[in-house]
Amino acid sequence: MLFKKIKTLPNAVTAIRKLQKNNKKIVFTNGCFDILHAGHVSYLSRAKSLGDVLVIGLNSDSSVRKLKGKSRPIVPQKNRAMLLAALEAVDFVVTFNELTPIKIIKAIKPDVLVKGGDWKKEKIVGAEFVKSYGGKARSLSYVKGLSTRSLIAKIQTSLHSDNVRVGQSQTV
Repeated sequence: MLFKKIKTLPNAVTAIRKLQKNNKKIVFTNGCFDILHAGHVSYLSRAKSLGDVLVIGLNSDSSVRKLKGKSRPIVPQKNRAMLLAALEAVDFVVTFNELTPIKIIKAIKPDVLVKGGDWKKEKIVGAEFVKSYGGKARSLSYVKGLSTRSLIAKIQTSLHSDNVRVGQSQTV
């Protein structure tokens, strides 16, 4: 079941067209989803509630590196795709190499395009295209204090703190 949710773009388009013919409302969002956390799960659950089918555009490893830097992603794309596919709210995961998911958006023509609260609706990549055929763009608020960036910082602080303690205990 997990791997059935992870699709190439052509396979996703075929599956989505069948769902659209049955009047299913398609919701699309995208992201890096590096170190999946409760904030992501909440966001994706809320995104799914806006329609019947949730499609995730997942930035590939090379795309994440271009966006976030050489040290990212922390979790490889195959693992990130599997983790997303394991979520009840997620119906399809499609990986993309580009910096933006516009190619996927134009191919699947979602009814609702969703991004996190740091995006203004008018700045969401693909929003104008989706609105051109009657679709909607939505910006969903983040769960305060839950972000990959804050999680990485917390891990780094914890590791530094542990290293200091280990170093101190060795000198005593």
